[in-house]
Amino acid sequence: MNLVAGGDKKFGEMTVLVTGASRGIGAKIAERFASVGMNVVIHYGRSHEAANEVARRCMEQGAKVYTVSADIRSREEIERMHQKLEDHGLYPDILVNNAGIARYGLLSDVSEAEWDEVMDVNLKGLFLCTQVFMPYMISQKFGRIINVSSVWGISGASCEVVYSAAKGGVNAFSKALAKELAPSGVTVNAVAPGAVMTDMMKDFEAEELRQLEEEIPAGRLADPDEIASLVYFLALPESSYITGQIISPNGGWIT
Repeated sequence: MNLVAGGDKKFGEMTVLVTGASRGIGAKIAERFASVGMNVVIHYGRSHEAANEVARRCMEQGAKVYTVSADIRSREEIERMHQKLEDHGLYPDILVNNAGIARYGLLSDVSEAEWDEVMDVNLKGLFLCTQVFMPYMISQKFGRIINVSSVWGISGASCEVVYSAAKGGVNAFSKALAKELAPSGVTVNAVAPGAVMTDMMKDFEAEELRQLEEEIPAGRLADPDEIASLVYFLALPESSYITGQIISPNGGWIT
């Protein structure tokens, strides 16, 4: 298959924007795209130093890298980010909506402010970024929108009702938008990982992690690189017939 898409642009010449890319899965996604020399835009909220470290690792692989800070809950800041990228000649062909936060605890203990924060970051931020950056993809008849969800958006999790609801919204958003954008050559998919060994697991005791691993048929947690590889695959020109899918790499934990 021809690796050219979006006019005469080769895959390695494209631009990818990864939100929440200063650590964890987002950082690994940025590094995976950097490995083919792609233009990589690393978005972060407040973790300036961490974002710069990810940028350094990406540049070591020969990628052109740009870091940008924005509060994805704000349309004004997303549009400002969009303008900054355009000023540098960067027009994302691939958008990875990775930024997200979790909230643990009984629903009875969740405040309205906490509900709003989880929904604003995980769902509203995804909506704003997609709405602002998808017109360019539509205009060139090629684009990839990949939303990082969670296995809990599929099955739900006790004591993570708010997070599960937000990620369930991400999944529905992905399915619906895929139908809208398919005629324009833009695919929309969600990657819904199970348990991944990232900073989000740092509060677990060793025994808790062992018990969790025993629940997973694969016998282990996922490595962030494995999630990044799936995101990368969905972005390839060869993946143009995959759209509207919620793909859950979870080691057989949830089927």
